[in-house]
Amino acid sequence: MSQFRNARTGGRILVDNLVAQGVEHIFCVPGESYLAVLDALHDAPIEVTVCRQEGGAAMMADACARLTGRPGVCFVTRGPGATNASAGVHIAQHDGVPLLLFIGQVGRDMRGRGAFQEVDYSAFYGSIAKAVIEIDNPARIPEAVSRAFHLAMQGRPGPVVIALPEDMLRETAEAVDAARVEPAEAHPAPAAIADLRARLAAAKTPIVVMGGTGWTQAACDDFRRFVEAFDLPVAASFRRQGLLSADHPNYVGELGIGPNPKLKARVAGADLVLLVNARMSEMPAQSYSLFDIPEPKQTLVHALPDPAELGRVYHPALSILAAPGPFCAAAAQLAPLAAITWSAARAEARADYEAWNGAPPPTTSAFDYGSAVMWLRQRLPDDAIIALGAGNFTIWPLRFLRWRRPATQLSPASGSMGYGLPAAVGAKRARPEKTVVCFAGDGDFLMHGQEFATAVQYGLPIVVVLIDNGMYGTIRMHQERAYPARISATDLRNPDFAAYARAFGGHGESVTKTEDFAPAFERAMASGLPAILHVKTDPDAITPVATLSGLRAAAQAARG
Repeated sequence: MSQFRNARTGGRILVDNLVAQGVEHIFCVPGESYLAVLDALHDAPIEVTVCRQEGGAAMMADACARLTGRPGVCFVTRGPGATNASAGVHIAQHDGVPLLLFIGQVGRDMRGRGAFQEVDYSAFYGSIAKAVIEIDNPARIPEAVSRAFHLAMQGRPGPVVIALPEDMLRETAEAVDAARVEPAEAHPAPAAIADLRARLAAAKTPIVVMGGTGWTQAACDDFRRFVEAFDLPVAASFRRQGLLSADHPNYVGELGIGPNPKLKARVAGADLVLLVNARMSEMPAQSYSLFDIPEPKQTLVHALPDPAELGRVYHPALSILAAPGPFCAAAAQLAPLAAITWSAARAEARADYEAWNGAPPPTTSAFDYGSAVMWLRQRLPDDAIIALGAGNFTIWPLRFLRWRRPATQLSPASGSMGYGLPAAVGAKRARPEKTVVCFAGDGDFLMHGQEFATAVQYGLPIVVVLIDNGMYGTIRMHQERAYPARISATDLRNPDFAAYARAFGGHGESVTKTEDFAPAFERAMASGLPAILHVKTDPDAITPVATLSGLRAAAQAARG
């Protein structure tokens, strides 16, 4: 921490305080509203990634935060830049990811007049950010940065927006840099942990659901020791695989969209559900059908670091205010039970998962997506980072890949399209030694496809498996169920995505047959370039077990 009150511009004070917080990467789209910050970054020991669209920049920062545990940092300009970035902020809010979005703002003397690109950021971001701060005095920048880091990391993590008036950044002031922020973690009360053990002792059919963010390797290790000691079945919340290895005998699957019906029935029929660091929102709760609201039929024990979330939807029988690290450390110290009566049920749940996670049903299509995913399951290293956006194309990797380590799945629980590519770029920027693979749909990819140029600019050899079925597939699926054969606004006419990759300076190949996928993937990896495998799939194969034609016929038959 600097002890000198040397006069510096607001831009320099801000950058110096980011350095003091240990920031190593920022993602940005430049703007004249924060030129003083860009100037200060010229001499700073921070890697700057220049992006092509502000939403992509925010998603890269989000991915960096998920991998490092520290807030991701994004800079955008005022007005259109700020509104473009909102998609990334919304993802961070829903997923509980610590993110700092710095926005250039109009000069202090122009506010409130509808100046060029002026936005009221408190109003715009108020419902999707943990806090919105505007800094009027450059001498108070260290205070504001410290506060933003505390807010982003403490309790349930989330995004904080900081507006920076342009003239404030140019103004000079004396300021002492703030000390590095280490978040205060909520620790469980000993009585609550003892109560948890007593409730486990009385249970007959318990199950654990884990999720959320803020997990460290140490927390995952403690959690594993806890569930092994009590032989508890463990399900991952929606898009939170990897916190417990999929190979572990206590892991029984993911509670996501279209989960294993047997897993869904087990949660609904459990007499005790231990919900660890997860909210059990709409998707994992199966449209809020797994638990009665506000009083679940199951005995619900909910461990979460945010008192505002405990009891927000469900009234727990036992609330434990605790971050995942302290909770799992305490749970791992619990004395084992004298007898465990549910081991056979746990083994049965595991067997059900193995069957559900086995090979996908074969298809007659020229390209069998399931076969390609199963090949990747055997080929990818355990620490490979997989990034996904949103759409039916995610069903295959989410169901059939096996996540074995934490911080290897980058996937928005908010269901935001276009996340996968920028997340992969951010991941490779933060973890260049890792294998990074992005799964994208054709509609999904072109939400932020321009960020492939960012991957090329910084020499980031990610591989994008781009599944092209010529439509917004998820919407078409729902359309055929609700309005069979009345296709509207879901067809897509796509470019040659392999040529798109080559045009940017990357590696691109087209794949139309199952047997061509593996060698194409190996060539993409060997190229040392950002790569796109343009995989053309049968549009009728909408999920691993359903076809559009079958859904249409069933809907028409139901209508008589």
